[in-house]
Amino acid sequence: MRKTFMGVRLRSLRAERGMTQVAMAQALGLSPSYLNQLEQDQRPLTASVLLKIHRVLDVDIQQFSEDEEARFVAQLQDALAENPAGETVDQAELREVAAKLPKIGRILLALQRRHLEDLQRQEALAAGLGDVRGPSPATRPMPYEAVRDVFFTHRNYFHTLDIAAETLADEARAHGGALADWLATRLRERHGVHVTLTSAATQGSLRHFDAQAHVLQLSGQLAPAQRAFQLATQLALLEHTADIDTIVCAAALDHDASLLLRLGLANYLAGALLLPYRLFLQSAEALRYDIDLLAQRFGVGFETVCHRLSTLQRPQMPGVPFFFIRVDRAGNISKRQSATHFHFSKTGGTCPLWNVYEAFAKPGEIQRQLARMPDGRTYLWIARTVTHSEGGFGAPSKTFSIGLGCDVRHAGRLVYAKGLDLKDPDVATPIGMGCKVCERAACPQRAFPFTGRPLDVNENDSRFAPYAVAT
Repeated sequence: MRKTFMGVRLRSLRAERGMTQVAMAQALGLSPSYLNQLEQDQRPLTASVLLKIHRVLDVDIQQFSEDEEARFVAQLQDALAENPAGETVDQAELREVAAKLPKIGRILLALQRRHLEDLQRQEALAAGLGDVRGPSPATRPMPYEAVRDVFFTHRNYFHTLDIAAETLADEARAHGGALADWLATRLRERHGVHVTLTSAATQGSLRHFDAQAHVLQLSGQLAPAQRAFQLATQLALLEHTADIDTIVCAAALDHDASLLLRLGLANYLAGALLLPYRLFLQSAEALRYDIDLLAQRFGVGFETVCHRLSTLQRPQMPGVPFFFIRVDRAGNISKRQSATHFHFSKTGGTCPLWNVYEAFAKPGEIQRQLARMPDGRTYLWIARTVTHSEGGFGAPSKTFSIGLGCDVRHAGRLVYAKGLDLKDPDVATPIGMGCKVCERAACPQRAFPFTGRPLDVNENDSRFAPYAVAT
């Protein structure tokens, strides 16, 4: 752990608890003078003190983590990219705000969101689009964005659901036989639900549950692991409603987002049942996180393994903190789950130098990349395409690129680091969060000038000229 000075956060925590410096020092087993030095940023906050804060005060220490700070910095950079003054705010200043003035930073983010809402209302008024008295629907987070934020807040790990899934997995293994058969039997015996297979996807879905008839219809085209996943999802919705509802209620989302979150949590439990935590983590460590070997061992697909790897953050037993992403050829991000801090801009698109796009040029092959962000942090990324098809010859199929990344400090645990010089900074490809917020002025792939500083017009530079001719 690097030296972390977070005196302001520590003082704020003490004020929230209504404790004096002496009282908090006694509770944490520290001397008052040492605590005072921590609060004045004269001493760094150590890992041992963080553990005491977590154990004694029941505080989520993620708010003190480097990963959370890095995400906060990225959000601030995104929000300030198009400030009216045209001022450039460098990374050092943003890190100071994130580390020492977090409340001010959160207020800035809230003000920026309000500013965007005001702009949307003005546009609606000018276009005569009707009632603009309330927040514009266009400015509210989409349901999937709200759900994604809930998963990120929990570091993509839900302890009660993961433990419940592991218990179910133990029961299934003790019974023996195929997991899908065991799940179908449990649904029938405990919930009176009968499973039927159809020749095609039902009502545009691979799974359709008729609650009145107690019939669960599954597509007959599903592979055994896919069938088990759909059965486990339905079991989660019926058997672990209380655990799921507790999380949904705490998230306080609107109706549509709540429904989507409930399904997402059921899917989470289903994935954890197919790939139970302890067994899967032990296998991942033994195989050095080789995705193809893990897929063979557990009988699931490449994407399923990558998704599960991004959830292995159980306290006292964490795996490598991964970032998982799924994109299509047009750059649309359909899945983004993270146990770490990697962040891409909402306003600038993703980076064309990122290897998730290179994967489309070599379908089915794993692409490796050491990528360095503008703040100097380096990541190991692997990417590969996957294709989903629900029909036979001539039926349309869907192709995505799956990306899985982690901080370079964890890369040595992965088989994909073999042969890479992890210590040479020149090996890493410089990438960014998107052209509109990326500070790399000399990047040959820039699609837009960096909006955080005035455009330096040069008659010899035709990169952003509207009628430039490529030579």
